[in-house]
Amino acid sequence: MEFNSADIQAFRDIWVFCEQREGKLPDTDFELVSEGRKLADERGARLVGVVLGWNLGDEVRELGGYGADEVIVCDHPLLEVYTTDAYAKVLCDVVMEEKPEVLLIGASHIGRDLGPRCAARLHTGLTADCTHLDIDMGRYREFLEESSTLDLAAVKMDMEDKNLKMTRPAFGGHLMATIICPRFRPCMSTVRPGVMKKAAYSAEMAERCEIRRMPVELSDGDLKTRVTEVVKAARKMVDLIGADIIVSVGRGISRDVEKGIALAGELAEVLGGGVVGGSRAVIDAGWLSADHQIGQTGKTVHPKLYVALGISGAIQHKAGMQDSELIIAVDQNDGAPIFEAADYGICGDLFEVVPLMIEEIKGVKKQD
Repeated sequence: MEFNSADIQAFRDIWVFCEQREGKLPDTDFELVSEGRKLADERGARLVGVVLGWNLGDEVRELGGYGADEVIVCDHPLLEVYTTDAYAKVLCDVVMEEKPEVLLIGASHIGRDLGPRCAARLHTGLTADCTHLDIDMGRYREFLEESSTLDLAAVKMDMEDKNLKMTRPAFGGHLMATIICPRFRPCMSTVRPGVMKKAAYSAEMAERCEIRRMPVELSDGDLKTRVTEVVKAARKMVDLIGADIIVSVGRGISRDVEKGIALAGELAEVLGGGVVGGSRAVIDAGWLSADHQIGQTGKTVHPKLYVALGISGAIQHKAGMQDSELIIAVDQNDGAPIFEAADYGICGDLFEVVPLMIEEIKGVKKQD
């Protein structure tokens, strides 16, 4: 049967493309499957994970523990290492045969390469680097009430709209745009890692998950490139997404940048081996590298403790950290928006306040 992306009634189910690296599934897969489960429930659809690779075993069943009803496995020697040609062909072949309504892909290096190539071949749209997804209009309206300044009473909405609502930052994070794909299927989105929360694992759900191995038609003639060797380069990166404690600095350290960063690092260390993050202003100024950035145009984090030092709290930054379990803010401006998100706020000069915090924490630790 010929594939027609405009025949939207022929499409069903919510799909998540799940990466694997040397047979192991990263946490980003579980985050995306957890979010896909919510969308599938909103739509009354099944959730299907898709994994490509070679010699894949029963480890893919773990996706069921986070909500997948079924996992489709495409196993082939030419899929052992990621190449654009091989993965795009196989994924598109499966999509054309099964016709999912929604296809979600993590916005990793692989996902950002694979997503647009598949969208072009499937003649459908792709919304890149999404930070929020909805299908149900009621839930989407709740999201707008919490996260936007729109006057919703003046906005007419089709409450029966069942298109996937894909929200992403635009214009450098100064604007949030929600995009739909009403005329073609599947609705495709790449989703920023760390944005979606991983659900609790259920062994019972994992056991119920169906594993389906699909035949793969792939040959050397389908590939324009061949991977002859993989060389891993070790580079120390800041793991903001996996950190339990984050101390972030903002424009408030401008009076003495080196000292401000050093104080943040020392505070992070005495709090229990935390890491240092930064607002966009800090990264744009070159005071910290881009892997430290938190916010809509950086990383979205959910640590147990988030300390904001000299960060005014622009909406773009708050969107990246407001779901932290405990937020402490230090800023000289008592009207700074960061205090609206903070559980505890200290109005004062961070260069005076932070040394006092460090000494107090050290003193408590000595008593223990």
